[in-house]
Amino acid sequence: MATLGLIGSGHIGSALARLAVGAGLDVVLSNSRGPETLSELVAELGPRARAGTAQEAAAAGDWVVVTIPLKAYQQVPAAPLAGKTVIDTNNYYPDRDGKLPELDSGETTSSELLQRHLERSHVVKAFNNIFFKHLAVLPRPSGAADRSALPIAGDDATAKVNAAELIDTLGFDTVDAGPLAEGWRFQPGTPVYGVPYAEKSPSQFMDAPAGPAPADKIAEDLAAAKR
Repeated sequence: MATLGLIGSGHIGSALARLAVGAGLDVVLSNSRGPETLSELVAELGPRARAGTAQEAAAAGDWVVVTIPLKAYQQVPAAPLAGKTVIDTNNYYPDRDGKLPELDSGETTSSELLQRHLERSHVVKAFNNIFFKHLAVLPRPSGAADRSALPIAGDDATAKVNAAELIDTLGFDTVDAGPLAEGWRFQPGTPVYGVPYAEKSPSQFMDAPAGPAPADKIAEDLAAAKR
């Protein structure tokens, strides 16, 4: 049985864990506070889930999702992730992460920083542009008329195929935004961030009920993104 490893088990990580277990995957969760702090979530998820250290989640995962504050990206264990597809949900929030001049200038992107740290892994940016409450309720079976799509970006073609396989299993289509350098197209402040998945696309998307965002809508919004 395939396993999803989670480095970080906050709002996005917990939502992904629930979707993964519901789709028949095994899950290994981790956080910065220790496996014992995840006992309640593991009990909720049932026998397909267990908690471990970040190193254990990294080693166990056929896919590994990094979903921690960007400021902590250098704490992600590199050795057990060598050769693996690593899915990065990060966004850069200067008030939380501190000012990073290379991101402020547009010289690089947050996922490229993680790729630089995980030089032997294959990083794919995904899940960063959708509010966790919308992520939890929008999955649909493959081919459903109201299925939503998520953008991805990555430098390795095989890793993007692997990431798309996971995303499909969890109930979403994908739209390829290009290499990691194009990941800015679905970061905060762009048309693809949050709004497409909110019913009637209100400006305050976190307060709105979820609504489907098909692949053609996501592709259109990616093309419209401006720095």
